[in-house]
Amino acid sequence: MVVLAASVISKSGKVLVSRQFVDMTRYRIEGLLAAFPKLVGTGKQHTFIEAENVRYVYQPIEALYLLLVTNKQSNILEDLETLRLLSKLVPEFALSLDEEGICKAAFELLFAFDEVISLGHREIVTVAQVKQYCEMESHEEKLHKLVIDSKVSDVKELMKRRAIEIDKSKMEKNRGDKGGFMSLQSMGSGRIESNSSDAAISISGSGFGSGSGFGLNPDADSYSSKPKGRPPSAATVPPKGSGMQLGKMQKTNPLLESLRAEGEVVEEVQPTSIKSKSAAPPPTDPITLTVEEKLNVTLKRDGALSQFDVQGQLSLQILEEKDAYIQVQVESGGNPGITFKTHPNINKEFFASENILGLKDPNRPFPTGQSGDGVGLLKWRMQGAEESALPLTINCWPSVSGNETYVSIEYEASSLFDLQGVVISVPLPALREAPNVKQIDGEWRYDSRNSILEWSVMLIDNSNRSGSMEFVVPATNTSNFFPISVRFSATSTYSGLKVVNLLPLKPGPPLPKFTQRILLHTENYQVV
Repeated sequence: MVVLAASVISKSGKVLVSRQFVDMTRYRIEGLLAAFPKLVGTGKQHTFIEAENVRYVYQPIEALYLLLVTNKQSNILEDLETLRLLSKLVPEFALSLDEEGICKAAFELLFAFDEVISLGHREIVTVAQVKQYCEMESHEEKLHKLVIDSKVSDVKELMKRRAIEIDKSKMEKNRGDKGGFMSLQSMGSGRIESNSSDAAISISGSGFGSGSGFGLNPDADSYSSKPKGRPPSAATVPPKGSGMQLGKMQKTNPLLESLRAEGEVVEEVQPTSIKSKSAAPPPTDPITLTVEEKLNVTLKRDGALSQFDVQGQLSLQILEEKDAYIQVQVESGGNPGITFKTHPNINKEFFASENILGLKDPNRPFPTGQSGDGVGLLKWRMQGAEESALPLTINCWPSVSGNETYVSIEYEASSLFDLQGVVISVPLPALREAPNVKQIDGEWRYDSRNSILEWSVMLIDNSNRSGSMEFVVPATNTSNFFPISVRFSATSTYSGLKVVNLLPLKPGPPLPKFTQRILLHTENYQVV
């Protein structure tokens, strides 16, 4: 089968979108499309027309025609199957099935046509796969954006702290100009000396101003940028080489420069003045409960299960104290292999009888404003499960034939979990070029620096519970393809634990809606 062109035209013959898959001139394709409306008859039930050299396979879509132009030697059944797939894709990418809607989505339709037809031949894809390919979501891009957002938030927080310090220093300076110096002299003999290089203030005195608990020395330490424990001195010796130097440029932060270019007012601060740690963005929901399970699994090459360990935790995060006088009602999936342990401050008997997590002292609120995932309320663990409980099993079959090694890898997923972001990392021997991937269900990427082949599947659900990959490398020892590492996540857990309700302990306004996050992810999942 060879598809010459895929087009969307109006019934009057106006070409809206056309994609050619073989070398042909513009006049040739325009002549073929212009001749089509004249060949279409009324009252006929056929969906194809044969001309002298080509065949038109078409399907009406409201006031338009979806048209395939093929050679006469192509398989009409394959052409109809391709036409049926394209007819499902056009409504997915076009907002409306008219001339305006098709023209607005012209590029999206061209990209979708390219995913279905390659060099005139049909690709074995589905509508969902084409939509996924056209979205072009990148996990690395998301991580990069998160890192950039985290750096920007850190710089903004640094700016706020620096502004607060500048305001405080201005207030203290104004207070000292108005009478602080005279009050110090009236209290005792004192001397204030400032050094322009580091803005340090040294204070010495006698009488009431010295050692009387007035608090001068701690204040002096707060103004100084030098470490504490420095011996007192009446005069500060300027450091060597701290004067003006010509021909030496000051190092600038490119991130600060980009913020200045966007119109932000940025204060340059030395990195040693304030240490800001990279942290996740602060939570915005009033009450957040997180059910998290970490999976540690070790499989042998023959498929036998060597290690299975699941560690879970329920965490609570509250922003304001007025919402902290609560009890958390939960329910579990009744898994007999899981043992729950509560926090020491939680009423264990109440949880055992009512499945309600509350503090032993009902008059105390839960802690508020915690960083990270909050305070842990409940922990559990599951060990030594059967192989049927595994969410994903991996089988690797390397075989050497002549000067090449053929490697076949397949996965089988359990119907208990829908897995997201699945990445299977296979170590390879040192290669001069990327391996020859013969067949794959999903996508692959070769990390030449670490010599690792990554097999990625965005989503494993009921439509693809099993998949395989086959690739070829030069002859090598079969043990070089192990250990195989796997990572993935899921929105369902082994414990089946979930928060049912929040119970207030004090009368008042109703509690805000809480946010519940459920996550199962791999911590260490290997085939050794």
